[in-house]
Amino acid sequence: MNRFTLPLLLLVIVMTLTSCSVIKTTFSVIKTTYKTIKGAVKGTVWVVRGTYQLTKETTRLVYHIGKFTFEVVRAPLDYPLTRDDIQTIDGLPVKEAIRQGRVKNAPYTVKGHHYVPMTVSGAQTYAETGLASWYGEETRRQPGGSMTANGELFNPNALTAAHKYLPLPIHVQVTNLENGRSIIVRVNDRGPFPSQNNPDSGKRIIDLSRGAAEQLGFVEQGIAQVRVETIQLESG
Repeated sequence: MNRFTLPLLLLVIVMTLTSCSVIKTTFSVIKTTYKTIKGAVKGTVWVVRGTYQLTKETTRLVYHIGKFTFEVVRAPLDYPLTRDDIQTIDGLPVKEAIRQGRVKNAPYTVKGHHYVPMTVSGAQTYAETGLASWYGEETRRQPGGSMTANGELFNPNALTAAHKYLPLPIHVQVTNLENGRSIIVRVNDRGPFPSQNNPDSGKRIIDLSRGAAEQLGFVEQGIAQVRVETIQLESG
């Protein structure tokens, strides 16, 4: 063996080990597609009157942000989900993750696709422009009611929303860029996701309750171009 043979042999061994260590995943990971603008909501502080987080001891609360009133009710665990295509949250069956309180920004799967929500700190400067839609009409036929992805009773008339990547719950300001109307909503659900009939529906950035869509003035047209921005809350 000459002085060139040993280094060449070692190189071959390293390349072989490297090629053998490549592992391909069998599921697709969908990462956040939002655009965060640093400081976009700096200085936008809303005063919240009342407690807005459900605890283990509470089943209902009412609070106010500016002129907007929010009522939050914990849903019974046997209620159906508004999004029954969510398969797991934080690696657990959905209802079990809700029961354990492991929902806020936990990863979750929908029809085999793995969604990774943004961090709580990262969400503080979230701002995005895109299409909004509304949902919930079908839940009126549910006896008793239905449950959002974080365990709240879904009220189609309330000011709530679904988002694929924001922590739950969180509050955002939604502005209809087509008419200038603006409201605050509580994000407490997941979606919108691609549907069989309309795969492009998954490209929408937020799904609003009917009540929110009514206040923004786009119930009849179904979708609208909106601006969504996280708001900062201060107890008052």
